[in-house]
Amino acid sequence: MTEIAPPLSPQDALVAVMIAISVSDEAIRTAELVTIQRVVDHLPVFAEFDQDRMQQLSGMVFDLFEEADGLDAFFGLIEECLPERLFETAYALACDVAAADGRLDQRELRLLEEMRHQLNIDRLHAAAIERGARARHMTV
Repeated sequence: MTEIAPPLSPQDALVAVMIAISVSDEAIRTAELVTIQRVVDHLPVFAEFDQDRMQQLSGMVFDLFEEADGLDAFFGLIEECLPERLFETAYALACDVAAADGRLDQRELRLLEEMRHQLNIDRLHAAAIERGARARHMTV
């Protein structure tokens, strides 16, 4: 498994969530990678993020998803490292990455559903977050 010095920072956890949704359909698309990079470059929550950790975090997510109980371990790590006040932020970032390529496959939808459940995102709040992501990624 790829070594990450524990504990992960909240920014690490947010990046891991975005990477996880991107790899969930087993096809990392350029639009998703560009969205992740844009988010990290521009959102205030990432002001102190060390972008050199991106490759380590990707390796960690890939390794976890190859394990039998990797998804449970992933969510345990996220819940441990991410303050509850950033749970909706994590879900919003995941929705933006999922919507970035203009299509959502069943594996992405299932992971988003699991994120809603694991992060205890109220269904009405989740619907608003999802609607916002869809609106931001519409094309003409």
